[in-house]
Amino acid sequence: MTSFKSSHGARKDAGSGSGIGGPSDAVRQFTVKADDNDVRLDRWFKRHLPQVSFAMVSRWARTGQIRVDGKRADVDTRLTTGQVLRVPPAGGPLPLAGGGKGARVRKPLTEEQIHLAQDIVLEQDRAAIIINKPPGLATQGGSGTHEHVDGLLDAYAHDGDPRPRLVHRLDKDTSGVLLVARTPGSAAFFSKRFSGRTARKIYWALVMGIPEISDGMIELPLAKQPGTGGEKMMVDESEHGLPSRTRYRVIDRAGNRAAWVELQPFTGRTHQLRVHMAAIGHPIVGDGKYGGQAAFLTGTISRKLHLHARRLRIEHPEGDLIDVTAPLPEHFAKSLEQLGFTESEGDLPLEAPVLVDPKETQKRAAKAHAKQYRKERRGERRKRADSEGTGGARKPTGQRAKPAGKPAAGKLTGGKPAGGRPGGKPAGKPAGPKTAGKPRPAPAAARRPTSNRSAPKR
Repeated sequence: MTSFKSSHGARKDAGSGSGIGGPSDAVRQFTVKADDNDVRLDRWFKRHLPQVSFAMVSRWARTGQIRVDGKRADVDTRLTTGQVLRVPPAGGPLPLAGGGKGARVRKPLTEEQIHLAQDIVLEQDRAAIIINKPPGLATQGGSGTHEHVDGLLDAYAHDGDPRPRLVHRLDKDTSGVLLVARTPGSAAFFSKRFSGRTARKIYWALVMGIPEISDGMIELPLAKQPGTGGEKMMVDESEHGLPSRTRYRVIDRAGNRAAWVELQPFTGRTHQLRVHMAAIGHPIVGDGKYGGQAAFLTGTISRKLHLHARRLRIEHPEGDLIDVTAPLPEHFAKSLEQLGFTESEGDLPLEAPVLVDPKETQKRAAKAHAKQYRKERRGERRKRADSEGTGGARKPTGQRAKPAGKPAAGKLTGGKPAGGRPGGKPAGKPAGPKTAGKPRPAPAAARRPTSNRSAPKR
């Protein structure tokens, strides 16, 4: 189960200090917290004071109005935990740090909303809050959507803590495990795990009929369906479809009527599980959007969507492993009972987690080293150019200087000119392009097609 550590006291915000929300003419000071260690100065402003534009930060830095431990700082200065950041007044009161792009003034939560936010919490610590999202509650707001998880996050921010942030989503009618990051640093950490596909998400679903293969992989590319405004997806095997992979395993079956399945998405496309199951002829029970009338069971089985994010397993910023299971909503649990399924038999074993791929780690390290090397070399070239002053003409970059007093000759091979005539052309050979020894390009009809399908055998 979960490896969460209990929180030791209330954390103070990275922006805790003088001036937050105070008089507009007051100089403000902020203490850099662990979540912002090694973060660039401009990135720090984007996290904690998003209403201050990059142009304003640059101007403050140029004029020496931003100080780090009393010293001037540039926009690319990297901050260290414990440093004191001095920020000039911005002409008005500021919202609490950590507001992000949505740092606008929000309506205070009602007592009912606060109770709901607390009731759905499964686990929490200093880095994350894991909730069990009820069906019918949207993850984020939109046109005509006023009640959503994002609107409840203020209930989890206390004593000046930054506002928690969403790092992934669930459909409005899908219930189950949803992770919320407490701090900007943990949000960046978890986002990388979700985008890197190291996080394991396990869903339960009731589907119509019985799949012929009890343990299968669905690999069908998905794209937005035209004319739906992006609200509906479809299988698209043209070049516009995005690769999508879903593994399913049949847990139990109710005759030929319905099956209880486990779903594991290996990509994160919109409505992926719903589209994939409908595409193989087994839509999720209650999913009229993709299954039509064929997605509903007769009798007393609920017409709500039977899709539940049962389990989440993901790496924790402190090196532990988060492994959380969410109880079923009432309508799903009742349907299992009516179909003769036993809930305790549903949690199938999972493979051992692979948190970090060694080859990928080596590849990233080599890439970072090469990038740093190029950056250092650029700095050396700039210093050499500056040291030359204006006394002579600057040599073109990327071109070696020729020895003084020697005319430019042909390309050297073994210490001798490659050609006997000026210009470096070999003697006795035509000046035209070389063709001997090189195969001619294949005609257009014989070239290999660029699509993923292999060419027919001849």
